[in-house]
Amino acid sequence: MKVIGLLGGMSWESSAEYYRLVNERVRTVLGGFRSAHTVLYSVDFAAIEAMQAGGRWDDAGAELNRAAKALEAAGADFVVLCTNTMHKVAEQLEDGLGIPLLHLGDATAAAVKAAGIRRVGLLGTGFTMEQPFYRDRLAAHGLDVLVPGAGDRDLVHRVIYDELVLGVVEPESREAYRGVIARLVDAGAEGVVYGCTEIELLVGPEDSPVPTFPTTRLHADAAVAYALGTTSLPLPPT
Repeated sequence: MKVIGLLGGMSWESSAEYYRLVNERVRTVLGGFRSAHTVLYSVDFAAIEAMQAGGRWDDAGAELNRAAKALEAAGADFVVLCTNTMHKVAEQLEDGLGIPLLHLGDATAAAVKAAGIRRVGLLGTGFTMEQPFYRDRLAAHGLDVLVPGAGDRDLVHRVIYDELVLGVVEPESREAYRGVIARLVDAGAEGVVYGCTEIELLVGPEDSPVPTFPTTRLHADAAVAYALGTTSLPLPPT
């Protein structure tokens, strides 16, 4: 079994989900007392969030590059970046790294295409919904990506940063997200990507009238499959 390098802390609430899902998946596949070989590097999210807010993406990329190299030095065979938003600096994270990054966007696109869906709505932080790094990665796989309108984007982002990353789950916010999802479906979305690792703490498949793609679980499952040698890394877009 390969050693999974979990690069988390953004936020630790979602990183805890990654750890749980990875180990549950290994137990499901292998049975008994089996669990995953993992190394976890957890950053201080306050520092990363300040870099995000200040547009200091080069600094954030350098910090995650250092963290990824620490995982490699600790024996990880590949890196799982436990956040959607910070895939914005994926290329910088990989600079000089001797082990591969299992890109969340590629794992998500593979699952969407396997479901026979080509047009998806995307929920995530404002950075993920509005900037091209994530949408373009999905589009390069042949997917048509829809994002909510400006007001809905603000709502989705606010709930993530003011509530979910702090472990706060409000019924009112779940209902508000259901409304955002419904409007994406009305706009033509055939499925919805939960493109922020904390979103799965708030809504699930039961909150959408179309199939949902929970990126945390998809990423964790892809990591286990690669660690166990049952599949190769998800292919990047060609």
